[in-house]
Amino acid sequence: MLRLTEVRLPLDHPEDALPAAILQRLGIPAQDLLEFTVFRRGYDARKPSAIILTYTLDVTLKNEAAVLKRFAGDRHVTVAPDTGYKFVAQAPAGFSKRPVVIGFGPCGIFAALLLAQMGFRPIVLERGKAVRERTQDTWGLWRKSTLNPDSNVQFGEGGAGTFSDGKLYSQIKDPRYLGRKVLTEFVKAGAPEEILYVSKPHIGTFKLVGMVEEMRADIIALGGEIRFSSRVEEIDIQRGSDDQGQVKGVRLIGGEYIETDHVVLAIGHSARDTFEMLHGKGVYIEAKPFSIGVRIEHPQSLIDRARFGANAGHPLLGAADYKLVHHAKNGRDAYSFCMCPGGTVVAATSEPNRVVTNGMSQYSRNERNANSGIVVGVTPEQDYPGHPLAGIEFQRYWEAKAYEAGGGDYAAPAQRVGDFLAGRASTELGAVVPSYKPGVTPTDLSLCLPDFVVQTIRESLPAFGRQIRGFDMDDAIMTGVETRTSSPLRIKRNQDYQSLNTRGLFPAGEGAGYAGGILSAGVDGIEVAEAVALSLLGRQVA
Repeated sequence: MLRLTEVRLPLDHPEDALPAAILQRLGIPAQDLLEFTVFRRGYDARKPSAIILTYTLDVTLKNEAAVLKRFAGDRHVTVAPDTGYKFVAQAPAGFSKRPVVIGFGPCGIFAALLLAQMGFRPIVLERGKAVRERTQDTWGLWRKSTLNPDSNVQFGEGGAGTFSDGKLYSQIKDPRYLGRKVLTEFVKAGAPEEILYVSKPHIGTFKLVGMVEEMRADIIALGGEIRFSSRVEEIDIQRGSDDQGQVKGVRLIGGEYIETDHVVLAIGHSARDTFEMLHGKGVYIEAKPFSIGVRIEHPQSLIDRARFGANAGHPLLGAADYKLVHHAKNGRDAYSFCMCPGGTVVAATSEPNRVVTNGMSQYSRNERNANSGIVVGVTPEQDYPGHPLAGIEFQRYWEAKAYEAGGGDYAAPAQRVGDFLAGRASTELGAVVPSYKPGVTPTDLSLCLPDFVVQTIRESLPAFGRQIRGFDMDDAIMTGVETRTSSPLRIKRNQDYQSLNTRGLFPAGEGAGYAGGILSAGVDGIEVAEAVALSLLGRQVA
């Protein structure tokens, strides 16, 4: 099988244009083309009036060797790589040692699934509830301003990715095509098959709910055990005189002790109490950069017209997205983060008396507004020096300020872009209706953001308006604060995926500082599961 890349066709090309393009590109007769599949489909919208679809195609020919010889040196005609997943290990019959996976978000799900598929019967401990019960608790905050600290947007089956746009693309290097394994398992669990080939696949919350239930059922059928409302109070670590430790077990709230010497730590970026416990137990942790800012909302129709022109609304294009960055005069960068076409801004706090925003979309992406984080990078050296957990306190400070600025009861502070740029508080809303629930309070966002963030975003919005006409419109609405862009710390690990100073502890995913989104978290879960399996069998990571 051969792979053809950069096959370009008009947006409205007929169905038979693809095989015709293959024949023309390779200079072969029709009878030599046996079959083809679309591996990837994207689009080039740099000219909105003439949008081009770009294809990567896998083709089977009668005489592939001759074609390869003719196109030697052409990087767009190559042998198709093997993207199938191959297990690195398998548990022997009767193998009794069971690893523990803490957390059941995307990383924990894939770590547990792979361990189960390899026969290691993992025990999963999730502090939150099963996804449908968790959804009810989440709606409790959105509709009734009632927060459950252990069952919300951040905690529970499916992790933070469940209440998101469900983006399934990443910029990670993936030479083993582990991302393909992630997508394949999602399709098996009920995701639309198009996620295997569209360039920017997404799922949306409603579809994710059913999918994680299917994946849970697979893990259980393979001998795994999943326990909800099971918060880990302590990881039992035995340390020697050289400060090197070894995991011995985990203790749950309530006192139950589970003996194990292999723990996958897939706790997400908001498990602050667990980070504090780990630091107190001597696990090596260091502060890392993250970003802070606001959510901005525009009419989705404005973004569609700016990106696609007369082609706005085309079914193959869907709701338009964007990616923006501006390098400000103060040396800081502002950029768009987690853009959600046709979505809503959601309350995402996991601690009482704090306000946190995030974005979410359904698969249809048909809500009125587009929203995105507009955030500014912060660094430990410059903004929260002196302690590995100082980034958590930095986040908490501004989340509490947002709670106060919103008036309490989890309403979020909001401001029209025109007022923000003019440096005056908003007293009323404009044409763009904010989607955040349980509601917003018009105010001055400078009350709950660092001065340098306010300065950077004020400079950036007009620059973004020059890239997307109308982006800095007066009535666009900004809601604060966005603080959970990524983990504020990293739990460093060796090349065997274990903690630098604690054997048997496998930090994984976004919370440990090794992923950023559903796909990369799933891939990291697979790699960590492989390392755990090899360690259980006394083998080394290659």
